[in-house]
Amino acid sequence: MRMLELWKRAPITWSHVAPPLENGTFGCSEWRHVEKPQCYCVLFVGYTNIWLSSFLADCLYSVKDLPIRPSYVLLASVTKMKLILSSIVNGCRYGKLIEVGRNGSKSVDIPGCLLYTRTGSVPHLTHDTLSLIEGVPEPVHLTLSTVAEHHEVLEEYKEGIGKFIGMPESILYCSLHDPASPCPSGYNTNKTVSVWGGGGRIEITLSKFMAMQQAFKPDWYQSMADGEPLPPGASRKRVKKSVDRTLGFLDGCLKEHQNSEVLKNSEILGVIEGGDILEERLRSVRETMKRPVGGFLLDGFQADDMPDDPKLNLIASVTGELPEDKPRLIHGIGKPDEVLECVSRGVDLFEGFFPYVMTEQGRALTFKFKYKVDPEGEAEQKDLVGPLHQVQDQQLISAYNTMTIEQCEGNHIYSMLEQSGCGDNEISNKASDKGGKTVPFTIDLKSEQYRADFRPLLEDCSCYCCKNHTRAYLYHLLTTNELLAGVLLMIHNQHHYFGFFQSIRDAVRDDKMHQLKELIIKQKLQQ
Repeated sequence: MRMLELWKRAPITWSHVAPPLENGTFGCSEWRHVEKPQCYCVLFVGYTNIWLSSFLADCLYSVKDLPIRPSYVLLASVTKMKLILSSIVNGCRYGKLIEVGRNGSKSVDIPGCLLYTRTGSVPHLTHDTLSLIEGVPEPVHLTLSTVAEHHEVLEEYKEGIGKFIGMPESILYCSLHDPASPCPSGYNTNKTVSVWGGGGRIEITLSKFMAMQQAFKPDWYQSMADGEPLPPGASRKRVKKSVDRTLGFLDGCLKEHQNSEVLKNSEILGVIEGGDILEERLRSVRETMKRPVGGFLLDGFQADDMPDDPKLNLIASVTGELPEDKPRLIHGIGKPDEVLECVSRGVDLFEGFFPYVMTEQGRALTFKFKYKVDPEGEAEQKDLVGPLHQVQDQQLISAYNTMTIEQCEGNHIYSMLEQSGCGDNEISNKASDKGGKTVPFTIDLKSEQYRADFRPLLEDCSCYCCKNHTRAYLYHLLTTNELLAGVLLMIHNQHHYFGFFQSIRDAVRDDKMHQLKELIIKQKLQQ
């Protein structure tokens, strides 16, 4: 073991973290004057062995003429996972996280998304049906609000939530809140945060939060944070309090983390708060960067109340301050156009909750993301599709003219005429929410127009649902409240969404991001 390398001897701000030294060495990275003269707080970077704390303190006391006397020693673990960036093009980061997971054998492509779960399982799907989906991401997203009520069981189980839910080889990330179920505001305090589970509100202290993490044994987890959504125009005092609380929670989490043998191979993500106030966002970023975190979580952008331009400007300002060698995850962003805007501003990872939200609303994702177009194939397709549609329309009109009203109704001729645009009233192909607002990128399969639509959800989709079932069948399942509707829709929506992220990676790699953005924005404007 080498002697301590004291590379900074001037008192500086609390929690400044030194760059990691060589394996097996230790660095005194910071100290600050506290209550008594010659009494400082010291933070070491190196191993996390608990017995080392007193040993290092004794070493410092034995060094003559040393201008510090440690009153408290904190050991910071060196992060194990590494981010390899192949390219950064117009703000978009393309690369791979390597040495990920508790044994360091996994990797994660970026930009990418997480596999969304509730109570440790993908909604509507078993492991067998999940295996039917192509491109399932390695990282699995666990939400504390849906699993907190089961932590005592997992404490008794002692082998972690990965094995408990049947995903022992997956990369597990644990967040505080469920992005698909926004929590009420006003319940966080200086010592606790609240989440809402199946039984209602659960108040969590720092010690309870860390006990849960030790029971779950995740590969990554966000630090405890005052991350409730703040409306635009929230007072500066409230926003400042949110940042201060989150930094205090992070320091407490780091102390518990570094003293835990169970979490020694886990990574903790520092949370960036600050509402819509740029100064507080930047303060949160700069202070969090001083802590030994494995990555950064951009929180507080999930609310739809914040206008798009200020939101994107804040995200760009935050990522512009962050170090390039650590991953950036953002909460609450899932819509295709928003994802692309965030990727262009340096965000690496996203939650995968958007397919689930659309499934719960009876919607199928149908937006196009294949920006690579074969001109010859497209021309041939136009030549073939045009006459075929004309023949089908002529056949429908001929049937309409020769059949009785009863026969037309029995054979759904009216419905098919409306779909083809030959009826008296062309039915809109836009999906709307309960308030009548158009939802881009989807079709609403509960709409009457799909009652006799015997096409797949998406013509060129290779998922199990599109290869075996029709829109009319999904309409029937949804209107009769069959459980199979959620299964089939979830298969399609996740397959489509994961394909979208593969297309993003390809576009960033090939420097074609502008083409993909144009394609997505065009579809949004059309709807």
